[in-house]
Formats: sequence, structure tokens, C-alpha cells
Amino acid sequence: MQSNNGDKKNQSLLKPFQLTVKTEIVALEKILVWFETIAKPYLPPKILWECKLALSEGFTNTVLYAHKNLPATMPIIINVNFYQTWVDILIWNQGAFFDLKAKLAELTQQNIDPLELESDRGLFFMDKLTDELDYIRVDSDKNCLKMKKLI
Repeated sequence: MQSNNGDKKNQSLLKPFQLTVKTEIVALEKILVWFETIAKPYLPPKILWECKLALSEGFTNTVLYAHKNLPATMPIIINVNFYQTWVDILIWNQGAFFDLKAKLAELTQQNIDPLELESDRGLFFMDKLTDELDYIRVDSDKNCLKMKKLI
């Protein structure tokens, strides 16, 4: 059995894309149009829809939580990398670190229907719609929400 790192070495990057937007929720429409345009040649319709929903939730959480105390001019960078059998969606922010794995574990233990939650629903959606979900601290001032979806 090969690890994901081994898989990545065996598949080369087909096409990378990057978009930088301000910390404004209104940028979501621009992001979704951009993503659909770049992803249509690479993703089947169902996967495209799932990725758009996960991207929407990730970006919204970045604006509302990660960048809530930062100016609207603070950039949010989105990288989308297409491989033969998966797509990586990376959302970069400069907010405080958030322990995504611990929060998901806490929510799962509460045994609550995610649709009944006032907040945190998006975390469940991102987790269920992607094959890998992680949030990492890079350097001392950057975070990356990493979503991987198999095609």
C-alpha cells in the first residue's frame, strides 16, 4: 500500500491556478465563477458541485472567523491544483491558528445533527464533501485550509 506522498510523486501536476481576493464576503461570487471556469475541463459535474460547496464554506469561514479582526484589504489566496486523479484546494489566511481536527472531533462527539447547529455546519460539510481536510500553520503568520477531492 502506497502513502499519499507516494501517490503525489507518481502523478504530476496537470495545471495550477491561483486567485487572490480581499477579505470580503462579496468576493465569494467571483471565486465561484473563477473556480467553475477553471475546473470544468477537469472535473465531472458532481465533483465540481461538491468542490464548489466545500470552497464556499472554506472561504466564508476564512472571512468570518480567521480574518474577522483583520482589515478587508488583507488578502486571501486560493490555490487550486489539478492532478490526474484528484484536485487540491488551498485557502491561505493570516488569522489565528484553529485546531480543525479537534473541533471536528468535538462536534462529532456531541452527536448533534449538523443541520441543527447555528454555526460549525460548514466544517461538517467540508469534511463530508472532501476526501482529505486539514488546517495547518505555515511560518508564524500563515494558515492553510487544505482540501483534497478525488476525481
